Amino acid sequence: MNLVDSSGWLEYFSDGLNAESFSHPLQDIEKLIVPTISIYEVFRVVLRERGEDDALQAVALMKQGKVIDLNLEISIQAAKFSLENKIPMADSIIYTTGRFYKATIWTQDDDFKNLEDVKYFSKNI
Repeated sequence: MNLVDSSGWLEYFSDGLNAESFSHPLQDIEKLIVPTISIYEVFRVVLRERGEDDALQAVALMKQGKVIDLNLEISIQAAKFSLENKIPMADSIIYTTGRFYKATIWTQDDDFKNLEDVKYFSKNI
């Protein structure tokens, strides 16, 4: 299973320098899980930067994977993980969701840099 963090989706949608790094897991729809918090984050950024039509198109692509709702177990484990590792809420939910589903997390977000089961790509700024 694969989980692409919001930063990876945004990089892919904007055809950024690391877009190719995220293309493999994003195109393997059968193995792709998508936490609802990632949909929130991506929709919000695309809405702000490009408008509602583009934001809805982004969500339509994201929904091709298996959308994972935030449940009680993931919430509790993410809260513990957040406190223990000083990771922001959304990132801890994304990471915990990935771990719960035994997924590799693909990201360019520094908060995930040294975590287990993460494929991290440095931002090419």
